[in-house]
Amino acid sequence: CWEVRKHNSSEWCRFIRSNPDCRLDGGFLNYLEGVFCTFPPRLLPLAVTLYALWLLYLFVILGVTAEKLVGRHPMSLREGVFSLTSPLHGVTFLAFGNGAPDVFSAVVAFSNPRTAGLAIGAVFGAGVFVTTVVAGGIALVKPFTAASRPFLRDVIFYMVAVFLTFLILYFGRITLGEALGECCWGWGVAAAAWGCCNPHWVPHPGYLGLYIFYVLTVVLCTWIHRWQRGDGPGPPGAWEPEMPMDAEEPESSGTNSGDYGEEYRPLLPSREPSLRILTTALSPLDCRKWRRKPWYWRLFKVLKVPVEMVLLLTVPVVDPDKDDLNWKRPLNCLHIVTSPLLCILTLKSGTYGLYQIQGVFPVWGLVTLVGSVLAIIIFITTSNEEPPKYHCVFAFLGFLASAMWINAAATELVNILRTLGIIFQLSNTVLGLTLLAWGNSIGDTFSDLTMARQGYPRMAFSACFGGIIFNILVGVGLGCLLQMTSSQLVVKLEPDSLLVWVLAGALGLSLVFSFVWVPAQCFQLGKAYGICLILYYLAFLCVALLTEFRVIRLSAV
Repeated sequence: CWEVRKHNSSEWCRFIRSNPDCRLDGGFLNYLEGVFCTFPPRLLPLAVTLYALWLLYLFVILGVTAEKLVGRHPMSLREGVFSLTSPLHGVTFLAFGNGAPDVFSAVVAFSNPRTAGLAIGAVFGAGVFVTTVVAGGIALVKPFTAASRPFLRDVIFYMVAVFLTFLILYFGRITLGEALGECCWGWGVAAAAWGCCNPHWVPHPGYLGLYIFYVLTVVLCTWIHRWQRGDGPGPPGAWEPEMPMDAEEPESSGTNSGDYGEEYRPLLPSREPSLRILTTALSPLDCRKWRRKPWYWRLFKVLKVPVEMVLLLTVPVVDPDKDDLNWKRPLNCLHIVTSPLLCILTLKSGTYGLYQIQGVFPVWGLVTLVGSVLAIIIFITTSNEEPPKYHCVFAFLGFLASAMWINAAATELVNILRTLGIIFQLSNTVLGLTLLAWGNSIGDTFSDLTMARQGYPRMAFSACFGGIIFNILVGVGLGCLLQMTSSQLVVKLEPDSLLVWVLAGALGLSLVFSFVWVPAQCFQLGKAYGICLILYYLAFLCVALLTEFRVIRLSAV
């Protein structure tokens, strides 16, 4: 499909529509046809500008959804619905919330062999960016003493994950056992019969198996540390949300007037009508907060309001920190209709939702009908003041709905990046290590640097290495696993250029550098360490771009 620009501009549209390599899998918009068929050739700069703006807004959608709904979802909070212990929920639900854009982007990109390079570039590129620029920025902002055992544990696991990916790329394929994790001697003949491993091969954990082992290691190390202390819970780790993760204040919602002090608390309890509860709950703006904030915060808030409004309409949130668990009866009853409808219309870009049962009744109509009946029953059998006993079910529904929103936005993101790569003749790998990696990491960058300025540099630094372990293990493992079928248990994952090896080598060297430097300095990290990491990233970026434009290349033997 790259050859479209080599043809005459009058042939662009016909080439795009007739070439099967130009087909975009999934998504609601066909960006290739839009830029080469809808816009005339002389307006190509305008189309690229609009696509760039839409790309930026997709990053906003991903960030707002992950931050507001997944990252702070009750299943990822300290006292969540399931009362998970801090290390367990930190390396599972909280890691999913923080890494949801990266993981979904990788899964969507791996689903199509044409965009697999985008996923590899994003996973490696984000790893290099976070472990150099973000970690170095933390050391520059606030010199500190790193936590020794969590740092060594996370770096070792991350190096193992990078080495496993290096081997996968070297052999050019990934099997079911390498995606899930296998122990051939334990599974024996049954595993070999499924073709997931060789009985004579040395067992290895695989991506998802290695992540499970990492989770168990974190939990075990935390329990041992607390047992040695003998005085209850240990100090907060990188995965324990003991403080706000960004500079933004918690959003007020509904009738929770306690957020602004006693002067705003009503003297006598009163019962609000359902209509007022609904309108208040659907308001994404807070007038008191709006007046206190600077102009740039207001500008960014205006951009986020449409996203937040749609999320309020479609995603229920159970907040265990509130007395009423954020129960809004009219809004939650509306969610019974909108959330399943959202899931069915975003799954496979609405293919399942638009399917007509026996050619007569659409699936989305059936979902709307069943949801409306359930919503009426719940509205009649509950009250505005007290949440029902099954309120925790809304947490599952909200988690699923927010995941579907992120998946839909990630699909559009991957398609528009591939379109820009075709327009500018750039490989998917370089787009992944730059635009996709930067866009997915910008939220973590601001949150970690803000955390360091607030006096928590150890936690921010540990998050740089602990959080991206989830991204590479689950992103690559799950992305390749979803490509496999019962008849095809091997996925080809061949590097398309020298740039992939530059990426893998740069990430490995950055981890080895930190693994040697930090203990050598007795875990005292200062400005020298930060400057070295940032200079390393700039050098890596120059080498990567020179490799992409074939200034650096391997000579043919």
